[in-house]
Amino acid sequence: LQNIVSKHSSQFRGNAQHDALEFLLWLLNRIHEDLGTASPPQQTHVPEEVGDARRGGRTPWPGGQCPTQVSSLTCPHCLKQSNTFDPFLCISLPIPLRQTRALNVTLVLQCERRRFVRVGLAVPLLGTVAELREMVAREGHIPPEQVILAEVSSRGFLRSLGDAEELGAAGEGAPLYAFQPPPARHTGTAPRLSPLAGGCPPAQPGLVGSGSCGAGIGGMGARPLPATTRSSDCLHRGAGGRILLLLCNAASDGPCLARFGPPLVLREERGISWEQLQQSILGQLQVLLRGEVRVQGAGALFRIRLAGGTGPCAYLSPQDPRPLCHPAVDRALQLSGAGGPPHVKLTAEWDISTKERLFGNIQEEVVEDAESVRLQQQAHQQPPSCTLDECFQLYTKEEQVLGTPR
Repeated sequence: LQNIVSKHSSQFRGNAQHDALEFLLWLLNRIHEDLGTASPPQQTHVPEEVGDARRGGRTPWPGGQCPTQVSSLTCPHCLKQSNTFDPFLCISLPIPLRQTRALNVTLVLQCERRRFVRVGLAVPLLGTVAELREMVAREGHIPPEQVILAEVSSRGFLRSLGDAEELGAAGEGAPLYAFQPPPARHTGTAPRLSPLAGGCPPAQPGLVGSGSCGAGIGGMGARPLPATTRSSDCLHRGAGGRILLLLCNAASDGPCLARFGPPLVLREERGISWEQLQQSILGQLQVLLRGEVRVQGAGALFRIRLAGGTGPCAYLSPQDPRPLCHPAVDRALQLSGAGGPPHVKLTAEWDISTKERLFGNIQEEVVEDAESVRLQQQAHQQPPSCTLDECFQLYTKEEQVLGTPR
């Protein structure tokens, strides 16, 4: 075979190594030439419209004529169509690549039976956060405008996601959470925290309780704030309306923070006092408190810091009559980004001794994984597969060609 081929093509003479694909192309070309010579005279005029030109239709070849590829170009302004017919021996087909990636999102819902659940989503690689918000809304059966998307690390909140952001970096800095705001209350006061055990007389505000119900807490545990962080002098006077708060609890051991318990979502009046805000937070954490602990009193049990803020001014002060009316809270509302209801992210920083006394050694929340988490991970770990027909569909797919108008 090598001797016969070398007689008809000098490039294959000798005993050097040759490319197999190059040989096959040469062989197909010679076969087509021989068949064309033995066939009747070929058609000299090729019809202008062949098949579906916009889809890259192909013409049949009579006798030994080479197959012909149609390249169709349509002007988007005048709609004039130009077809080009190119004979070909082989086609380099593109392989369809996966257009999605697996992304896990923890839903924090207001449903008691399905409070924390992690779902797996197949998000588009070139999509936006707005598309992710729609997908999360369908999973949680809630309106998209109620979904708040935020990255939550082991130290607390990192950032909220706006609709215009690209999905490429979403969930890479920290696990992604989707929060559903609580329904709006019609009462104007924050709920008071009821004792965990009955039969005990109420203690005076700010004092440590006593009695047979166990150790009470009040006015202990949190370090005093520097005088520069007290914002009574620059207090914002507009105290109307309610505000949506996202809050993480973190134990502070010097400069290190370790988040514990589930992230909370609260809706509070702007004009509530520090005591009311603290009691509302403790009310959300009541199920996590140790059974022998009785919570009462009005002391500062923890410090509240605006997430993302640095320096003393990032902390709300217990001495403020209305701590949520501070101008820093207004700035945080403005920077919460487009997409979802406006909100403020807070971190309650507890001393490690107070945290262990009240909550024990609990760490982050326990989240149930939906079946979609396993299915999406399994689907995206496997190499993508496709059929030859899918490769041809991608090859003949219509595309927009950008050019300079004449």
